[in-house]
Amino acid sequence: MENKTLIITGAHVVDPSRKLDAPGHLVVRGGEIVACDAGDLPEEYRKVEGAITRKGAGLTIVPGLFDLRAHLREPGYEDRETIATGSAAAAAGGFTDVVTMPNTQPCADSPGAIELVKARGALAGRARLHPVAALTKGMEGKSMVEYGDMHDAGAVAFSDDLNWVRDSGLMRHAMESVRMLGVPVISHPEDTTLAPNGTMHEGTWSTRLGLYGLPAAAEVSAIARDIELARLTGAHLHIPHVSSRDGVALIRNAKREGLRVTCETTPHHVFFTDADCRDYDTSFKVKPPLRATADQEALIEALADGTIDAIATDHAPHTDTDKDRSFAHAPFGAIGLETAFAAAHDRLVVRGPLSLWRLVELMSTAPARILGHDAGSLAPGRSADFALIDAKDMWTPHAGQLLSKGRNCPWIGRTLTGRVHATWLAGERTFDREMPVATGGHV
Repeated sequence: MENKTLIITGAHVVDPSRKLDAPGHLVVRGGEIVACDAGDLPEEYRKVEGAITRKGAGLTIVPGLFDLRAHLREPGYEDRETIATGSAAAAAGGFTDVVTMPNTQPCADSPGAIELVKARGALAGRARLHPVAALTKGMEGKSMVEYGDMHDAGAVAFSDDLNWVRDSGLMRHAMESVRMLGVPVISHPEDTTLAPNGTMHEGTWSTRLGLYGLPAAAEVSAIARDIELARLTGAHLHIPHVSSRDGVALIRNAKREGLRVTCETTPHHVFFTDADCRDYDTSFKVKPPLRATADQEALIEALADGTIDAIATDHAPHTDTDKDRSFAHAPFGAIGLETAFAAAHDRLVVRGPLSLWRLVELMSTAPARILGHDAGSLAPGRSADFALIDAKDMWTPHAGQLLSKGRNCPWIGRTLTGRVHATWLAGERTFDREMPVATGGHV
């Protein structure tokens, strides 16, 4: 298998890392990209003995998508998701790289926990996993962990996931320690003291629905504090799933000052608003909450002008039993690995201001860059991580089609435009809509 050559011709090639956006070709051998460029296939590859040729007419070749934030639940919550099922869902969504969050049981606050995630991800073989380690012991915000040991074990960043570290002094020292390792601190921006019982965005709709609100101020004040600490310490602060207009404004100003601040938003925050909670469907109960139209418009503008660096799924599977409760009592979270590209493409490209090139940058090249990885590129010599997408394919997600264990997907039953048809990781085919993929993959 390692010696086989795969050639894809007749497809459109989008590679933001090289500013390539044109009809072209791709040649893969030994798990690496041998050639990828615009124009016709060079003569030297037209008669390669034993080569497998795939016609790409009507399809687009893109670098493997890189998800900056997903909850794969293992170890501890395998009834919600496992690394195997989550990796399969990632491959179906065009993802070759997935950053996993530390809110497992036990949480990832030790080198052994980091090593476990990496080992089980390699065993599943469908996506390359990049574990995030806890920022504090038990993610309780009380004491620091052994950052160096966990970084040596493979941690790519540090975060307490949905727990914002309230102790500013502790957060300062944690940021100073992590800065020396050259990786980001990921800080979920929410001061829960402003709305300890909030279930959706505080606004007109929360009042009409009789639900406790989560004000945008809880996000904005947390972002402001964390930016000040980034200024003080020089640490790389990454702000996940930014959702508010005023939060975006703070990040834009921090970037103008030259601070090491990056951020992401999610497909559900640009696709839906708080009005979508009107039927009490718990698939729309997410954190941070879906906000008002003005906030959504600010997010889309920030994606277009570069203020927001990336789009992450924030994939958060739950069991049907957990989500089949009242809106007030159901857990936060929605799944998105299999629908992220389609949802973002439908809202931001088909019905929005972005180009496909910019969307691929936001979901592949830029996320890899934030973590200092060389993924997200189709340059010769790089690992053959790529996906084939049909930007015109109109489809409707159904619960029975999903590979994730979770069914808490807000796009079920909603027609989207744009779909992943196949995915390769290091030259191994990890997903193919036209034919099953056995464990271990095929060219």
